[in-house]
Amino acid sequence: MHTPHPIRINKYLSENKYASRREADRLISAGLIKINGKTAALGDKVFEKDVVEVSRSVAEKTKKLKYFAYHKPAGIVTVNPEEGQKSIQDIFKTKYKNIFPVGRLDKASRGLIILTNDGRITSPLLCPEFHHEKEYSVKINKDISERFLRKMTSGLDLGDFITKPCKIKQTGQNDFNIILTEGKKHQIRRMCEVLGYQVADLKRIRIMNINIGDLAPGQSREITGKELEKFLKSLGLN
Repeated sequence: MHTPHPIRINKYLSENKYASRREADRLISAGLIKINGKTAALGDKVFEKDVVEVSRSVAEKTKKLKYFAYHKPAGIVTVNPEEGQKSIQDIFKTKYKNIFPVGRLDKASRGLIILTNDGRITSPLLCPEFHHEKEYSVKINKDISERFLRKMTSGLDLGDFITKPCKIKQTGQNDFNIILTEGKKHQIRRMCEVLGYQVADLKRIRIMNINIGDLAPGQSREITGKELEKFLKSLGLN
């Protein structure tokens, strides 16, 4: 990814993998960034021959960006647990600091969550206008009908919004896989309810090119190599 100069300093830092734009603004405000030996200010622009200096602490943190595929078990909340509940960060033990989940799965659902300390991926991964695919395996309480498949595929009026057309494939008498490029709260459950069905089990199995594979509930694996390269490139970060 290359943007012609001059570019704003926060965008420069984002494209060079130091931080998200929001985090870059914080680093700039903290006086941790210099342009041509002068402490940078919010809104400063970087020209092609400018020398940008990043504090050693920021540069060291950037070298330690980590990405994990995690199988969230049912019954675990993604973030902000209430009293008596457990969140992903309560049970995901890692030696790396500041790891957080990108996106959510409701408490009753299970499956793939991306965990990272790279704030740059949040917006491009979650924003529906980028059309990144997320695939789910779903079991419902009754046999699937042709009408159900047709309505799910074409888009449904849920009252507060109309779902985008999506891909769906029946995998059993009352099982199907669905691929969404948006992720409204409880969307799949609400889609099924509008058509008179209840979700018995919901599992996210893929986010873009990252597959849950054979990860058991509670297990995780680090995303590295070609898989990571493709993931970041698809997000415009590599």
